[in-house]
Amino acid sequence: MKRIKGLVYSTIVILIVVGWFTIQKITDDTYEGMSIIPEQTKDVPLFKGLKPTEHKYVMEGNHWKDIYNFYSMELPKYGWKLDYEQKSSNEDVNGFISGWRKNGLEWELYISADYFKMTNRTEVIFDKTSIGHATTWIYKVPTSICIYQSSSEERCSVIKDRTKIKGIVRFINDAIDWDKEVFPREKTSIIDTGDIQINVLHEDEKEIYLQSEKGTKIAKPEQEFFKLLNLK
Repeated sequence: MKRIKGLVYSTIVILIVVGWFTIQKITDDTYEGMSIIPEQTKDVPLFKGLKPTEHKYVMEGNHWKDIYNFYSMELPKYGWKLDYEQKSSNEDVNGFISGWRKNGLEWELYISADYFKMTNRTEVIFDKTSIGHATTWIYKVPTSICIYQSSSEERCSVIKDRTKIKGIVRFINDAIDWDKEVFPREKTSIIDTGDIQINVLHEDEKEIYLQSEKGTKIAKPEQEFFKLLNLK
């Protein structure tokens, strides 16, 4: 009788252990690939309705604007300061990305949300990224720069004013390196220094993308830069 009870207790213990490991495995798989888990973070609230699925959070329906408004209002309450953001709402892309910084942290909080019409669901990604780094693309200030207003133009306008050229070079070198999604822009202009050709993707007040053989950079749409290039 004692032997039977012992076997029963042993079986129960084994089932409990196996069950715990199974639950732990499911939990690990759910949050696999996530560097930020809002449910386990005191200063990053989770938008109501979002459910974790591997490396992202999802919810049914088109909620990217509500999510954008939520984090724009809530994150500053926890000490976060907006570093950059961009929104897009058209037939191809519906969503936003934003980067937030906080005193004392050596990393940046990255949030992106996209609505996919085909599946009728919104997907959100939270991530830790290193503080923006700016790689130098132009080491020697050229004597002239050729500017194409659009990628279809065959003739360029030449800038020889050294002060203007220095301003353009400084803007390009100071732009932040970018390895995330690049949203479409209405216009593409070209900067040709002779040593490097840079595509400038721009649209009204949206962030500027700089693309070359060296990679991609992102910058705020400063009017001074547009004036230097005489971009319309």
